[in-house]
Amino acid sequence: MTSQAETASDPLHLPSGQSPESRVRVAGWATDPITLNGLTQTLVGHFEVFVATGELPDDVDVLVYATDRVTPDTVAGLRRVTARCTAPVVLVTSELGRAELMGLVECGVVAVLHRSAATEERLVETVDLAAKGGGSVPPNLLGDLLRQVREMQEEVLAPRGLNSTGLTPREIDVVRLLAEGWDTEEIGKQLCYSERTVKNIIHAMTSRLKLRNRPQLVAYGLRAGVI
Repeated sequence: MTSQAETASDPLHLPSGQSPESRVRVAGWATDPITLNGLTQTLVGHFEVFVATGELPDDVDVLVYATDRVTPDTVAGLRRVTARCTAPVVLVTSELGRAELMGLVECGVVAVLHRSAATEERLVETVDLAAKGGGSVPPNLLGDLLRQVREMQEEVLAPRGLNSTGLTPREIDVVRLLAEGWDTEEIGKQLCYSERTVKNIIHAMTSRLKLRNRPQLVAYGLRAGVI
């Protein structure tokens, strides 16, 4: 899958009465220009819309990604589009293979709409939901997604002592005590570890999770729900 140009365009429209502070900035991306035009025309009356043709602006709130069929190549293309963007993704597609579900989740897809069901009202509702931190998956895909999550837990995470947060039980204990303001010596005494062991645990977590420091580690623990 290739991009259609080099950079994202200027915004197409800001709905009247919506302040810059409250606006929802939506980037539209499609695999063909006709679909892209229809997508942007549908969204432009409700959001500030960008045509996503390359690297997305940093302040985009939602990416709407439309494609006829999701394949491994589609997932790879979506991964490139979202590599530097943390915005949630709403996927609009006519065909989705169940094998690609986990890959889509890894790319930040939080909602899936079948193309035949993507009316203006439904699309706008889904984008609003994604902008507020929600998500939506068709019922026929939800069971497959849960099964794949369970298989990942049983076959990949559990054998390594990890859970869905990417942390081991002892790492969770350390993060919780860091969040309470304890230093490494105090944590070691509390958990019956040496101070060096505690430092090694913290270093292992920050390196594996690509975090810069302990405050970021605590923030990760909050987002993961372990604190």
